[in-house]
Amino acid sequence: MKKEKTVLVFGVFDLLHPGHGYFLKTAAKKGSLIVVVARDKAVFTLKGRKPDHSEKKRLTAVRAVSCVARAVLGDSVQGKYSAIKKYKPDIVCLGYDQIGLGKDIRARIRQGELKNMCIMTLPSHFPEKYRTSLVRNELKNK
Repeated sequence: MKKEKTVLVFGVFDLLHPGHGYFLKTAAKKGSLIVVVARDKAVFTLKGRKPDHSEKKRLTAVRAVSCVARAVLGDSVQGKYSAIKKYKPDIVCLGYDQIGLGKDIRARIRQGELKNMCIMTLPSHFPEKYRTSLVRNELKNK
């Protein structure tokens, strides 16, 4: 019997919306899905602002998504990739906008810091409609 593949994704998952749902469901079709939710500090470093919801609330929301096998908080320091080292995924799925993350993971694989794994970028789901910044603006205008 063949072992199910382990799939890992990273994200902020603030204001969980259908675009996130599509991303998670698409990743879960490839194997058992582990979601790494970005810490508040990492979000601030990356985006220059705090997320709308705390890391604890975002983690709870992601854990409630039926296709998610496990959800964990990411590292406090960017680039440590503790979840990759711990869970040893067969596949890391990236969102269409996670270009820098993909480049960094691939570079660390080449350097031997991370084991070789499949890195794939998943298609977006109506990014002109389902992006957190757009959802945030829509909520503010209500």
